[in-house]
Amino acid sequence: MSTRGVIYVHSSPTAVCPHVEWAISGVLGTQVSLRWSPQPAAPGQMRAECSWRGPAGGSGAIAGALRAWPVVRFEVTEEPSEGVDGQRFCHSPTLGLWRGRTSANGDIMIAEDQLRSIMSGRGQFRGQMHELLGTAWDEDLEPFRCAGDGAPVTLLHQVG
Repeated sequence: MSTRGVIYVHSSPTAVCPHVEWAISGVLGTQVSLRWSPQPAAPGQMRAECSWRGPAGGSGAIAGALRAWPVVRFEVTEEPSEGVDGQRFCHSPTLGLWRGRTSANGDIMIAEDQLRSIMSGRGQFRGQMHELLGTAWDEDLEPFRCAGDGAPVTLLHQVG
């Protein structure tokens, strides 16, 4: 089953950019060459975006490969496909990796068992909800997202 998504490399040191391309290439099984541009929110860093096509669950493999470079700020999205929820992965050097399931319109979905677990706990409901929604990651990545408005996007697909 095939799906699609977007990879946002919000910031990467110049020396790491080829490694990012190799990591994505390894997951998608095709050579990837991204169009890098300076990241205004982090002088000396580069940014790139690309859409991808591949198997359902591919976003997790891409995020796992990119996580090998903890200095890289990124997001990987995957659209829902038949029988499979969409998902979004966010990574920040200071916060690490976060994953959320997404609906067809991109909203973060919180499962019943997650809500029940939070409701059975004491006191920290608000903080746990922020954790499930990825609030800290959104706050950290937002300046980098805005700096990418109007940037070129590369189209990728899995071979075979």
